[in-house]
Amino acid sequence: MAVLGLFFFLFFIKISHTVQLCEDSCSPRGPEVRFPFGLDGRGCNYPGFNLSCNETGQTILNLPRSGNFIVKSIDYRNQEVRITDPGHCFAQRLLNNFSLSGSSFDTVSYKAFSFLNCSSNFSDFFVSFPSSSRRIHCLSDKNFTIVAIPTFYEGYVPQIPSCTVKAQRVNVPVYWPLSSEGDASLIWDFPDCVECELSGGNCGFKDASTLEIGCFNLPSNAHGLPRSAKYGIIIGVGIPALLCIIGLGCYLCGRIRNYSRRHQSSADVTTTFAHTPSISISGLDGPTIESYPKTLLGDSRRLPKPNDNTCPICLCEYEPKETLRTIPECNHYFHADCIDEWLKMNATCPLCRNSPDMSSVATTPSSLLSASPSSLLSASSSTLSTGR
Repeated sequence: MAVLGLFFFLFFIKISHTVQLCEDSCSPRGPEVRFPFGLDGRGCNYPGFNLSCNETGQTILNLPRSGNFIVKSIDYRNQEVRITDPGHCFAQRLLNNFSLSGSSFDTVSYKAFSFLNCSSNFSDFFVSFPSSSRRIHCLSDKNFTIVAIPTFYEGYVPQIPSCTVKAQRVNVPVYWPLSSEGDASLIWDFPDCVECELSGGNCGFKDASTLEIGCFNLPSNAHGLPRSAKYGIIIGVGIPALLCIIGLGCYLCGRIRNYSRRHQSSADVTTTFAHTPSISISGLDGPTIESYPKTLLGDSRRLPKPNDNTCPICLCEYEPKETLRTIPECNHYFHADCIDEWLKMNATCPLCRNSPDMSSVATTPSSLLSASPSSLLSASSSTLSTGR
């Protein structure tokens, strides 16, 4: 059982390591945070890819020279992170010397813009501006409008009526025609996990002592089940199967123990009977039976014991001229033929079940007695010393 418990524990460690790989998030609505990113320095992130959570559950990216930004989404396959300014005015951050220096990120492309401060009636002239120009609503109010127009070459700012130059050249890392005022997209080139992500694997450190990365948990084929489904199948099927194996093992162990006990008990009984002396009960031999006294009844059928006038074996009354036999010790009478057959199978008296004392048997066979009743009584008296 200890070995099975250890296997069960290691099995779940493996599943946990395979499934999590330091996956995390700040809130259910927040982006999934996994390698190369990590939360709050937990050791899962590549250097320079540390994220944090604010008090409202938003995911925060800190750029060393530009401050904190909210992470809206992370595209791991294209290695792109979309950020937004907490104040929803990215243009204000650009005017405050936004810089990616010292970070692990870059932009898809920089484009230079000039920022103009125009009067409130500027909207009448805005249709004549280049298509890539943009009104900056977060910096404008009812008295003036801030406009960003492309800078076509170094130092040239077109002269626009009712407008003054607020910033001559600002490198904007945002494709503004498709982005809201507070958003920007950043990319990273290293660590390069694109191929691993496209293959459906998990990118991560090969070991804790180096920064070398590897690709893990690659699916067996590109069109197989998603990893989450496979993990669900492994856990859903593996745990019941393991419990069944443990239960079956316990059942078989119990059956084996019971069989061993029964086999041992049978062996003990056999040994006991093997050492028990056999008891054999048999009748008497012919000479012993013939040594018991005989009596030949006369016409009166009188015996020393008048009540004993019926053979206890055949239940028939004694008749004249019948031969009776007496068993020593108990002096019970029977038809000679009846008691002879009985004594051949049983060595005890049919009435009292006592075994005759062989020493009391006469040493010489008795002779048959006949004659008158007086002679019968005399013979009986001489033969039987005592009555029952």
